[in-house]
Amino acid sequence: MSHKGLTTPLIFEPIFIERMWGGRKLADLFGKKLPPNKRIGESWEIVDRPEAQSIVADGPLCGKTLHELWTQHQREIFGDLADTLRFPLLIKILDAQEELSLQVHPPADVADRLGGEPKSEFWYIAAAERNAELLLGFREPIRRNRFEEKLHDGTIIDQVQKIPVRSGDAVFLPAGRLHAVSAGNLLIEIQQNSDTTYRVFDWNRTDPATGSKRDLHVEQAIQCIDFEDVQPKVIQSEGELLISHSLFEIRKWNLDEAREAVPLGQFAIVCCLSGSLRSADVHLAPGELFLIPAHLEDRQLKPLVPDTSLLCITIPV
Repeated sequence: MSHKGLTTPLIFEPIFIERMWGGRKLADLFGKKLPPNKRIGESWEIVDRPEAQSIVADGPLCGKTLHELWTQHQREIFGDLADTLRFPLLIKILDAQEELSLQVHPPADVADRLGGEPKSEFWYIAAAERNAELLLGFREPIRRNRFEEKLHDGTIIDQVQKIPVRSGDAVFLPAGRLHAVSAGNLLIEIQQNSDTTYRVFDWNRTDPATGSKRDLHVEQAIQCIDFEDVQPKVIQSEGELLISHSLFEIRKWNLDEAREAVPLGQFAIVCCLSGSLRSADVHLAPGELFLIPAHLEDRQLKPLVPDTSLLCITIPV
């Protein structure tokens, strides 16, 4: 495929995942065509994994998987990124109608030892109900044996820091940070390409599908948790940049006039938050994403209505 074959951004089919804590907000707020009568907790928007593949929805590359793009057209579409086995990011939208489990993802050294994959992630709160919170890190330093005691006597949640959140807040979760999402959050999750989660507490609930409690992974989790991680905060951004990390760079734009997403030679993923926009002849509404290939000629993002905003996601070279 030559650069000439790339005339528009790439749109992918979302993959909807049923979760016991999920709901219907992805349809109500973002107009996604969810399967009926299912509690959809996650929409996997950009994914290149053995068990799940984003598929191009339209245009000359229609039907191609993200993995095929990554392995066959890497330079044209993704520019000069480090050559890894798979595309390094996974992007989801989460609808937490109920709270998620208290959990942790492993840092790289521990992941290797436990046979998992390392995972740091970023959350952007797209919508939040009035009492929505995030549970992040600890209220005060805690020793590992004390943590285990609190876990066994059922009072561990008292040790976890709770942060009230509202639409527009953002947080970074380095691997090792204990966390949970409370009910009433709709968030955009941008993370390392990993699906390793160790649950430490699940609110003593049973899965309606199986009638049994979900598995916990306490021993693995304890090896991952950063017990010095005290009172982390939401991101206080200056200007448009929300986070610059070796894994990803994320900006929030209020798009009041046409702008170029990133320079020629770099790719970007754009997620519309409010309003609507277009690039070439592809339109985005809130909750929709597209990928701007590195060598796409027309890179202009044009707002179609006032109060259009977006996340622009890239990987630093």
